[in-house]
Amino acid sequence: MSKSLRQARSEARGDIGACRDDFPALAQKINGAPLVYLDSAASAQQPVAVIDAVAEYHRHIHANVHRGVHTLSHRATEAYESARDEIAGFINAGNRREVVFTSGTTESINLVAQSFCRPRLRAGDRILLSQLEHHSNIVPWQLLCDQTGAELLVVPIDERGELDLATFERQIESGVKILAIAHVSNALGTVLPVADLVRRAKQQGVPVLVDGAQAVPHMPVDVQSLDCDFYAFSGHKMCGPTGIGILYAKEALLERMPPYQGGGDMILEVRFEGTKYNDLPYKFEAGTPNISGAIGLGAAVRYLSGIGMERIAEHESKLLQYLTEQVSRVPGIRLIGTARHKASVQSFLLDDIHPHDLGTILDHQGVAIRTGHHCAMPVMDFFRVPGTARASLALYNNRVDVDRLVESLAQAKEIFSQ
Repeated sequence: MSKSLRQARSEARGDIGACRDDFPALAQKINGAPLVYLDSAASAQQPVAVIDAVAEYHRHIHANVHRGVHTLSHRATEAYESARDEIAGFINAGNRREVVFTSGTTESINLVAQSFCRPRLRAGDRILLSQLEHHSNIVPWQLLCDQTGAELLVVPIDERGELDLATFERQIESGVKILAIAHVSNALGTVLPVADLVRRAKQQGVPVLVDGAQAVPHMPVDVQSLDCDFYAFSGHKMCGPTGIGILYAKEALLERMPPYQGGGDMILEVRFEGTKYNDLPYKFEAGTPNISGAIGLGAAVRYLSGIGMERIAEHESKLLQYLTEQVSRVPGIRLIGTARHKASVQSFLLDDIHPHDLGTILDHQGVAIRTGHHCAMPVMDFFRVPGTARASLALYNNRVDVDRLVESLAQAKEIFSQ
């Protein structure tokens, strides 16, 4: 069946079920069983459109960008910069100059910490995070505190995995110089009230960085509507390649920020006496970029936009509700993270089975989940557990996947009860 026909039938049914056929990895068997992939929060599978776009670049376009006068260089540059335009539109950036290619969310956060914050922070200044953060939105700020004498404040969470907003209100008024906050928790799936947090921070004159790695793949994101100063995300979470990501930043801020790295392509003129830096966004893109990754990310954005982020969010919301209901019925299950507003993730424990053992048993049945601390050790510390099992959803999952997970959990329970 052709892709266009699959899409037409999917639209006619009012669901996005047919898109599953666009992901070749899902057609394989693992340990003799059809693959059930429930680890998209770690890395989402790639559709044929992305795989083909990257392959086409390597087969017919490969050349360095911005520097050549020959045809292949022109083609590579056009494809690379077209991807930037696609991404700018996808998140509703004010203009393409506000979209900086990075290696991923981690580099984007480090860029902001070192280029924007480090020159501005002094001893005694405060950086406000939440207890839900991924390590990538903790460690860069700890390094910055070591460098500047600033200190971290942490917004606590409750047993549901929701922010203590009363404490946040007090903390945001206590000399905070930047708020760095997740849009969606990767460990619990909690959707934070980012628009409200940004609005409150703005009232105090506090700039805001949003870690959107777990939000952009699952819901519409409008950075202008959020009015955040910085928004970071990764390609591999949103059906794109690894090693590519985005830092969105308001143009006025980028103009005032010094380069994060030095090298080729981020310069206009170099003399031993001094260097003149390139225009935005190239000032922050030193060296030969991940050209194929950017092109693949552009293809992923086109693919997701073609389906519609509203439809994806609706599909995943219904499926998460079904997953939570079904998993809750398994005797001995303890759900970790029960926030009222969640996206795509459910963490859990089963009896006293170690999460790694549980994950191994499920893998033997073709069910792929994530186990461990999910790069969110402070969350695990709060719940007094070393780690959890985590099932995470994407647009290509369905109820059959959930049913297979539940069946596998029941089998695991039987194995460990013997």
